[in-house]
Amino acid sequence: MSTIDTKTVKHIANLVRLGISDEETQTFSGQFSSIIEHFTMLNEVNTDDIPSASDFTNAENVLREDVVQPSMSREEFLKNAPLSERGYVKVLTVLGEG
Repeated sequence: MSTIDTKTVKHIANLVRLGISDEETQTFSGQFSSIIEHFTMLNEVNTDDIPSASDFTNAENVLREDVVQPSMSREEFLKNAPLSERGYVKVLTVLGEG
């Protein structure tokens, strides 16, 4: 049986920049080890006669045809935008200075 020790829990917490107490480290160690144990039990199940869920040999396309339909004009669309400039939607700067 594979266990997740407190050293591993602290390392993972550090990687994701998560501050956890020693008590939480102990709790998570036990919980993670329990999860690993459950997955280990699943590996023991015989699935030889179970078809793969990713077998798409008999799959059919159930989507509708793409049909061009009229939509709202640019002017109507821009009326709904919080900010617009010269016929385009204006958004706030996300990266850098704007």
